[in-house]
Amino acid sequence: MTIKEKTKDNLRQFDIGNKLPPLPVLPRASVLIPLFVRNGQLYTLLTLRSKELRTSAGEVCFPGGKRDPSDKDDIDTALREAEEEIGLHPDDVEVVCTLFPIINKSGLLVTPVVSFIEESFRPSPNPAEVSAVFTVPLDFFIKKESHRAAHNAPWTAGPVHFFHYKDPESENQFHIWGLTAALAIIVAACALRRDPEFDVGFSTEDPSSFFQQMLYRRLSKL
Repeated sequence: MTIKEKTKDNLRQFDIGNKLPPLPVLPRASVLIPLFVRNGQLYTLLTLRSKELRTSAGEVCFPGGKRDPSDKDDIDTALREAEEEIGLHPDDVEVVCTLFPIINKSGLLVTPVVSFIEESFRPSPNPAEVSAVFTVPLDFFIKKESHRAAHNAPWTAGPVHFFHYKDPESENQFHIWGLTAALAIIVAACALRRDPEFDVGFSTEDPSSFFQQMLYRRLSKL
């Protein structure tokens, strides 16, 4: 079995699909978490948001955004946003699963859509939204060397994670934190079936129960 096939099998065990419990009506958003294999190692792709944007300007994010009335579902939102932001055509995306949604600091219910893309993909960033695109080895997000955490943030029920990453290709340095860092940790742990080297409050054996509890604690604070 190839690393790609093994990763897909791992991730599909955590696919939430249509199994979500009833949730309050909240504004929705989706992010696409693109994975690919390079030299036998899993990587993911992230973007640096334009400093001209009204929200989260200059922050590292996965491609994504708010649901549009024309979107059929969470997957459709993620694919549309990825095409608009970095030129990733939906036909070039293999959707693997959707994971348990998380409420961000703005009160949006964000659904992670995990996918595979080809290693040969070359992004075409929309300069109005994206100022840089870079890739990170997926196991970076379960190692403790560049990780730190802060507790008691008012907008979350758990710790806020931070990573410092230096891109070896461009030598640019990126600060990955908040929801993006949390999603990267979740996907890395589930895809690799390895618990992070730092405390995150969940095990790869049953992460969905933890995130369901975290979602309801977050809802109680809205």
